[in-house]
Amino acid sequence: MVELKKTPLFSEYGKYGAKVIDFGGWALPVQFTGIIEEHVAVRTNAGLFDVSHMGEVLVRGSGAKSFINHLVTNDVSALENGQALYTAMCYEDGGTVDDLIVYKKADGEWMLVINAANIDKDIDWMNKHVSGDVTVTNISDETALLAVQGPKAERILQTLTKEDLSAIRPFRFSDHVSIGGVDAVLISRTGYTGEDGFELYVPAKRVAALWQRLAEEGVPLCGLGARNTLRLEARLPLYGQELTKEISPLEAGIGFAVKTAKEAAFIGQAALQKQKETGLARKTVGIHMIDRGIPRTGYRILSEQGEPIGFVTSGTHSPTLKKPIGLAIVHADFSGIGTKFFVEIRKKKVEAAVVNIPFYKRGVN
Repeated sequence: MVELKKTPLFSEYGKYGAKVIDFGGWALPVQFTGIIEEHVAVRTNAGLFDVSHMGEVLVRGSGAKSFINHLVTNDVSALENGQALYTAMCYEDGGTVDDLIVYKKADGEWMLVINAANIDKDIDWMNKHVSGDVTVTNISDETALLAVQGPKAERILQTLTKEDLSAIRPFRFSDHVSIGGVDAVLISRTGYTGEDGFELYVPAKRVAALWQRLAEEGVPLCGLGARNTLRLEARLPLYGQELTKEISPLEAGIGFAVKTAKEAAFIGQAALQKQKETGLARKTVGIHMIDRGIPRTGYRILSEQGEPIGFVTSGTHSPTLKKPIGLAIVHADFSGIGTKFFVEIRKKKVEAAVVNIPFYKRGVN
């Protein structure tokens, strides 16, 4: 039996009553007090997540910018120091290697934040395409990551640092910050919940002290269960479900992160350009259930005539909307708002319909 990987905070989980599960080979908390309670805390107050399983990679060298721009679908050429960008890496056929965030640091350094299950695969992919003056360094083991998300996240964190957090705009960051008595923290303002919030990249040896300080401040601790329901309501993709080797970024609905016309050629560009020109054969849509039932990952989508037309990529019962919701990839002919079809749930056909997404939008719901 393979031993599960652990974050630097694993020993803290039991102190706070976490229920730990196997998540892609990692021992991680699915919940502390309860998924719904944690979900509501993030929507109304703030919540603290340990996401130290995520991967961090430093790219250095005079060829770093060109190298990264060749790897990713978005355009990093105009990034300023202290700016971050959401993007994807693709195979030649347009399938997705991973989705990631690129951070442009000072002194010609770049940090790529990648998904935990893809760390080895992604780094192998990067090294396969290295040329010129470029070095790729995996710093995942020495870097821990906390996320503080929710409408009160800034107010809570501001009491712990002299850094002006209001000056960190969305998809910007500040490096070498002292917060809660811990130095050398990179604070960014991105997120995966649909709420305002911050990510704290912390030296792994010091993260327990910051976690404990935030817990002492009364920030509710949250697990992967709430992280999943929050990101799904906000229509944020999960690699392995909305994005895969077989699902391109365009099919997944993140076309905003695909710049096929950028000056720098990138891997998968021709295939993605062809998808744009000829039109997508399938699209990711939001669904709600008309009949009773919760759509789950992998459930088949059937036309009203009973023909397979796609499958559910993610689904849950929404704590905010108080009804079942899901994302599905379906034949483009069935992607229009209001289109009805069936989700096959335990061999039963349950009626559903295509709805506008995101399901939840801050300041609207």
